[in-house]
Amino acid sequence: MGVGVSIFFLTLGAILRFAIEPDVFGDSVHMDVIGLIFMIVGGAGIVLSLVLAPRRGHTSEDRLMHRENRPPEI
Repeated sequence: MGVGVSIFFLTLGAILRFAIEPDVFGDSVHMDVIGLIFMIVGGAGIVLSLVLAPRRGHTSEDRLMHRENRPPEI
């Protein structure tokens, strides 16, 4: 899950938690709890994305740039 998807979940959770009445679907569905769960998932996704980002390997574009910067082989 990337940072963009995490921000989406965080925003959706905040809307469900604070902007919608908790009893809009009756007593069986608690929108504020569902919103809180989405906010926790979004926050955890952002933290994990930022922690694991430096561990990602080089992309093919990075490898191509390194090849172009090498001196020509004789």
